[in-house]
Amino acid sequence: MRLPDRAVFASFLPARNVEALEHARRIAAGEVGGLTWLCGPPGSGKTHLLQALCAAASERMRAGYVPLGAVVALGVGVLEGLPQLDCLCMDDIDRVVGQIEWERGIFALLRELEDSGGRLVTAASAPPALLSWALPDLGSRCAAGAVLPLRMLDEPEQRAALQLRAKLRGVELPQETLNWLLRRFPRDMGSLYELLDTLDEAALVAQRRLTIPFIREVLSSAARRGH
Repeated sequence: MRLPDRAVFASFLPARNVEALEHARRIAAGEVGGLTWLCGPPGSGKTHLLQALCAAASERMRAGYVPLGAVVALGVGVLEGLPQLDCLCMDDIDRVVGQIEWERGIFALLRELEDSGGRLVTAASAPPALLSWALPDLGSRCAAGAVLPLRMLDEPEQRAALQLRAKLRGVELPQETLNWLLRRFPRDMGSLYELLDTLDEAALVAQRRLTIPFIREVLSSAARRGH
């Protein structure tokens, strides 16, 4: 899977997730092996951190990112060949927990990665101990790994995260514009990042600043196209 250009450690605001970020950096540097489990509610940054880890790890080892939520319909065969990687980042693992064939495939994959000295990094909404496993042994193995919870950003942290993303993209995001966006749009960071990316692309094409009138113009145009 091709990773978004924005999926890097530099654009991940640590806030109260410093421990998870530092652990991810150590995995990418080849200093940590075995299994790591990232968990947290939607919008807490699991996918961002997982993709950033994969991107950084790929500079020094064979690394890959697999979004299970997007490929689950293809069947357990998508796991074939993955043990050849040195670092496997597997998103949405909770989408297949409870399905015996998937769990058997992941268990075999985990054993092969451990035998070869590789590392498996997974992301899910809950820690392993709270999931309903078809293979209790797999649940126990996952719970024995490094389990790192990610905490949601509060409002000041959301502001800082958006400013950081805008700065890295070379976008000027005035404070009044940021306030306006946070008052009118969902507060999950995935939606806010996607909105910022859309506005940045529109501003680049139009050679305009991200003022409130310009954003209203862009969103109004998008709504008309949607109809």
